[in-house]
Amino acid sequence: MSALPERPITILIAALGGEGGGVLAEWLVDAAVAQGFPVQSTSIPGVSQRTGATTYYVEIYPVRAEELGGRRPVLALTPSPGNIDVMVASELIEAGRAMQNGFVSPERTTLIASTHRIFATSEKMQMGDGRYDSGKVLVAAKPLAKKTILSDMAQIAQQAGTIINTVLYGAVVGSGALPLSKEACEAAIRKSGKAVESSLKGFELGYACARGEAVPGQPAPEKPAPNVVPAEWVRSKFPAPIQDVLALGVTRLTDYQDSAYANLYLERLAPVLVVERQAGGEAEGFPVTRETARQLALWMSYEDVIRVADLKTRRDRFERVRQEAGVEADQPHAIVEYLKPGVEEIADILPPAWAAWLRRRAEASGWQPDPEGGLEVKTTTVAGFLMLKAMSRLRPFRRASSRYAEEQALIERWLAAIREHAAKDREAAPEIADCARLIKGYGDTHRRGRGNFVRIFETLIEGKAGTPGLAARVRAARDAALADAEGKNLAETLTGTRSSSIAGAKGQTVVFMPRPAQASAPETQESSASR
Repeated sequence: MSALPERPITILIAALGGEGGGVLAEWLVDAAVAQGFPVQSTSIPGVSQRTGATTYYVEIYPVRAEELGGRRPVLALTPSPGNIDVMVASELIEAGRAMQNGFVSPERTTLIASTHRIFATSEKMQMGDGRYDSGKVLVAAKPLAKKTILSDMAQIAQQAGTIINTVLYGAVVGSGALPLSKEACEAAIRKSGKAVESSLKGFELGYACARGEAVPGQPAPEKPAPNVVPAEWVRSKFPAPIQDVLALGVTRLTDYQDSAYANLYLERLAPVLVVERQAGGEAEGFPVTRETARQLALWMSYEDVIRVADLKTRRDRFERVRQEAGVEADQPHAIVEYLKPGVEEIADILPPAWAAWLRRRAEASGWQPDPEGGLEVKTTTVAGFLMLKAMSRLRPFRRASSRYAEEQALIERWLAAIREHAAKDREAAPEIADCARLIKGYGDTHRRGRGNFVRIFETLIEGKAGTPGLAARVRAARDAALADAEGKNLAETLTGTRSSSIAGAKGQTVVFMPRPAQASAPETQESSASR
């Protein structure tokens, strides 16, 4: 008998919930069993809210059992760094985690990963752009792996009308790293009996992608946004270099509220353009007006429960969820919305007087929302859908709400400062416009961001036009606020002191208590305190 391989082929799969990582592992096991290879698989559950993936570990001994003379290989239950032959990641940062943890090595690992992103909780929690740098992962992949197969496999799966595990399965088989035949792997899909045709289509596309026979998965061209206002009206008021941003802003705000609200958007930008043109901004393509237009469109379409309800009840949203979940047209499914409205969210959509009364009552009673509570609304039922749809119909009353009044007042202060600084300090004006990035979300997120914005505005911006070095100071303060939601970095940046001297910090007296006296070792109060 010829010498047997010293070790099995090891495969580690990292997939997020709902992506079929377990089914992918089962297909590999079924294909290996069908061809007579000894195989073993285990799984390690991940955690919720996109803080980690569930991993599946498969070992295949590349010699058929009938050739082993009754002997059986010893297969491991868990992966070990440096000993993975095939690393499969259903998302790019999961591939980065695998590389960081040592599961990808240049001596033996074939890295197969989708390049699309599903943002982690730690990325979403940041006040600013908390996204990890995908480029660093892509750059590190080639030198760290023996072979790389990287493509947007989520897009390929969407084109095939399936979920990503089928495309990853095809890429694994197409990589040539396993002793499994294509026919046996296709038979494993047929054996499962679920969504066979679409799964085979996804498998075929992934197989072709891995072998370089085709490059599928390119994003389809986006549909042009509807022309919600006459194009000639936009062109008559604003120059060509900023018309693309204006078109997007008008579309967004018309969808958010109505055409009158989009008109207000353009009316607010016109004075900014006049000031910048007088200051010579035309030669640079009107950077202040462009950045103001971008941030203003986002700010004016602030999030509230009306907006959330509107987005959750749109037809295209139901279609997107169905496609992402791989649900066939004739398959029953349910969509459950988890809502936790607090006092602020309710007060935001009430008239100012009513909102003030509600906040006073909540503060007096000490009412706090139950962290474990909330609403579970099935929007795939008539009652659940109508509940959210009725809430979205409150859009005409948004202009009378307390949140609307607060946001519009702060927007006008911000625009006035931009106009003032654009006339005197063209470097500071774009930095001030960019401070609108601090205003986002609702509830605690909005409250913290708004507080940081107001602090920067009142300390550095309002009434400070023409101050030397203002642009750098505003930029540093904004970056500090975006990096730390609690505001400690911002306080240090504004005051130039360490966090221990933050204004408003409360001191606390430290009291040293003597230990009870013991006969064997009496202690005085002084000696006890000295410790």
